[in-house]
Amino acid sequence: MALNMRTAHGVKAGSSARVVRSARAPLRVRASASNDSTAFGVFKLSYDVSKEDPALTRNWKPTIKVAVTGASGNIANHLLFMLASGEVYGKDQPIALQLLGSERSYAALEGVSMELEDSLYPLLRSVQIGISAEECFAHADWALMIGAKPRGPGMERADLLALNGAVFQTQGRALNEAADANCKVLVVGNPCNTNALIAMENAPRLKRKNFHALTRLDENRAKCQMAVKAGKFYTSVTRTAIWGNHSTTQVPDFLNAKIGNLPAMNVIKDTEWFKHEFTPKVATRGGALIKKWGKSSAASTAVSVADAIRSLVTPTAPGDCFSSGVCTDGNPYGIAEGLNFSMPLRSNGDGDYEVCEDFILDDWLREKIKASETELLSEKGCVSDLIGLMGGSCALRGAEDTTVPGEA
Repeated sequence: MALNMRTAHGVKAGSSARVVRSARAPLRVRASASNDSTAFGVFKLSYDVSKEDPALTRNWKPTIKVAVTGASGNIANHLLFMLASGEVYGKDQPIALQLLGSERSYAALEGVSMELEDSLYPLLRSVQIGISAEECFAHADWALMIGAKPRGPGMERADLLALNGAVFQTQGRALNEAADANCKVLVVGNPCNTNALIAMENAPRLKRKNFHALTRLDENRAKCQMAVKAGKFYTSVTRTAIWGNHSTTQVPDFLNAKIGNLPAMNVIKDTEWFKHEFTPKVATRGGALIKKWGKSSAASTAVSVADAIRSLVTPTAPGDCFSSGVCTDGNPYGIAEGLNFSMPLRSNGDGDYEVCEDFILDDWLREKIKASETELLSEKGCVSDLIGLMGGSCALRGAEDTTVPGEA
């Protein structure tokens, strides 16, 4: 393992941590101690994996590099340990974590690394930390973009778009310079759909379809609400999609959902509940959670990030789907191209996906999807200067706030 840290071992505060560029599949590395004086604890050693118990390593895949921004935050504090344990990418998938923080959060990154060290995860082959996005994204196979600036008092959604848009423009350019060309990017920091769009447009070397915005938590919440209403366990709820923006204009799709392999509307025979209770309840679940215990949904967000990744690295069950905000180019539902829009997807488990083409849209669903599309087009206009478009204007100034309650 190798952990790169900027500590009192000789790298002055304010400088960026040097990233050690390990081999693409570093399963067989030198057995001697590292000469890197900035390394910490057990991570300053490198190990010849061939000398470890073959029963542990014989089926291991080549190591993947997973970059995580906002790595000292509450969501990451739950997620990193799931990643390191093998719960997400698989028990045969060693990983190298590359964690991005800031000057202010650097000591916290050191603390996170110490906890990872003490957890003794065999699959965690290295941890690197720093404050340079380009170094964090170096050769990354996956980039989990959790970090975003919080919303300040009196700030409109348009202000938040501008504030975080500049961050994701910079990080998109860093991805373009440093990440693997097939890097999969998952944006969690809000407003996540348009932040993902900004990052995508600033990383033309990467595939446009590989940029995702997290809407899996919305899907999980929708499944939970239908299960509770039907008196069924949530594993019986399938084919549940989220359409559109991660905002209160999101559209949880009950028309195509199934409960126990039956259409959800045949199990819950209450259209008014679906339209007027279920739909807004999914969108406002985060706010309800904060009222109960005064904290945002960091743990369930981390779980949904893990679910979103697993959906891409595990084949989708026949007839099922998963939700993610993806590029709308060439979509089969007539949604405006050039947006990041949540749609139903399926995967063969190779990290790629295809949009499900067999979902039925009635007039009510189509109208709701159009409203979310209109909002995302307005958001795109607000960040036109960040994605190379001329003449854009922001129609969100003074508009109704559609931020999901309980989130920045």
